[in-house]
Amino acid sequence: MKHMFKLNIAIVFLFFISIGLKGQTIPKEELIFLTSEWKGERFDDGRPRIPDGILERAKKIGIDDAWTVLNNEGYTNQFEGNWKMIHDDVPVVGRALTAMYMPSRPDVESNIKARGHAEGRKGNTNSWPIEMLSQGDVYVADGFGKIDAGTLMGATLATSIFSKSGNGVVFNGSARDLETVKELEGFNAFVRDFHPSFLEEMVTMGLNVPIRMGAAIVLPGDLVIAKQEGVLFVPAHLAEQVVATAEFVALKDVFGFEMVRTKKYTTGEIDSQWSDKIKNDFINWLKGKPELGKMTREELDKVLSKRTW
Repeated sequence: MKHMFKLNIAIVFLFFISIGLKGQTIPKEELIFLTSEWKGERFDDGRPRIPDGILERAKKIGIDDAWTVLNNEGYTNQFEGNWKMIHDDVPVVGRALTAMYMPSRPDVESNIKARGHAEGRKGNTNSWPIEMLSQGDVYVADGFGKIDAGTLMGATLATSIFSKSGNGVVFNGSARDLETVKELEGFNAFVRDFHPSFLEEMVTMGLNVPIRMGAAIVLPGDLVIAKQEGVLFVPAHLAEQVVATAEFVALKDVFGFEMVRTKKYTTGEIDSQWSDKIKNDFINWLKGKPELGKMTREELDKVLSKRTW
């Protein structure tokens, strides 16, 4: 009987190794289905992996311009405002890794913890999303707006998050240890509020699942752009288009001001569909200002083909 018990434990252990850590996550096939417009590289769990270069470029674009691109494409539920931040001038930009929390219930929490621990997860369920983070990720959690006893992060977890992701967080909930976390250089948190309480009566019901953040829908792998105005969640398949268009809008404003000031073109010409002459002048102008970036004629034509502004 003792040998049979050991054999059963071994079979269960091998089973969990073969399926990987599945508790609270959706199947890889479902995540690929939900993000099927994304045609690029993916993480092992199916989450879209937006290139690092796009993330770096996204840090410099205006959230208003990015929102306009999404709105014109029909994506009208991607922005959420009214946040408190640790720092007003530290943007949080990266790939969304999502978590969904709910009020705890003894039987449900007990079952979730037992399964998670059997699968190899450690500690309380609020640490599980943190263990999944990789560089460039943004931990996005729906804590259903809970403030008192809704602190999803304190100084220790903030340090762990930053060490794993090199990034900050967006919580529809609260955080604690504000004075200590402030000292973590480069880290920022967008939360509903700060509170001295400890996390209580909350359980992780979803990891890397679609979540709601206020009025916005967020899918794993979305491009998160969190700045002083608020947080924009860009679907992965639109990330490059949004970034490229927002970059161009900023360049177009500088170019247009210079052209109007020197009387080479009128405001009407700059704000209308561009002729080939204006396009060529823009490319040549940009070549003379390498500090502003690079753009080929092909890239310019692609951006302008979707122009609705």
